[in-house]
Amino acid sequence: MSSPFGDGPPPGVSRREWRARTNAASSPASRTAAPESLADLLGGAASAAVASTPTILTVCTGNICRSPLAEVLLRARLEQLGVRVHSAGTHAMVGQGMTPQAQEIAVRSGAAPSTAAGHAARYLVEPMLAESDLVLTMAREHRSHAVQMMPSRLRQTFTAREFARLATTLTDDVVRTVADAAGSDPRARLGAALRVLGDQRGLTLAAAEDDDVVDPYRRSQATYEASAEQLLPAIDEVERVVRAALV
Repeated sequence: MSSPFGDGPPPGVSRREWRARTNAASSPASRTAAPESLADLLGGAASAAVASTPTILTVCTGNICRSPLAEVLLRARLEQLGVRVHSAGTHAMVGQGMTPQAQEIAVRSGAAPSTAAGHAARYLVEPMLAESDLVLTMAREHRSHAVQMMPSRLRQTFTAREFARLATTLTDDVVRTVADAAGSDPRARLGAALRVLGDQRGLTLAAAEDDDVVDPYRRSQATYEASAEQLLPAIDEVERVVRAALV
């Protein structure tokens, strides 16, 4: 199965209208509004498409280095499975693209150049959390921010490296077994896998800093490479678990 729209407009929605709705959801004013899902905003057939689409949200601070790198890499790997991946920042540099260093690492690691070049930073707002099945943050501070914004997303929110650490305790067969028990709906299957992964919290020991991906913004190329070295193995584990749950 293929993604109905990725981060582009869903069926029946023009690119101009899609941009207007996205900008409205990302505006500072929307951060004070009541939580509203993307499906509610779209309505009709597009709403149904959103409702059936597994969605992953990646989060960092400025939404120009770490979270868009995670976004474009996961999209390249999971889009053909019908998974939608997007990103946002807790203090986003709204409208700015990925830094050149992050873009270079993204393309080198398998992202489409046009996808990396087309990124525009967005604020993290409640509708994004509400519609996401998995929220992957780049550091513990972002995880705390997301959960404080929407406490109901606690069980779906992990730092990327925390996810990877917990995932190493689960084989593909275990993931498939719990997903099969949830039925055929892709979101239900992914949700079941995430619940069993979340149950591993507290059973594996790690230093707190081992759950963070270092922030490379305005730092050296060596720091960008070190940040990627922390993030990329986590992306591998996310892909493995999601693929085992959905395929």
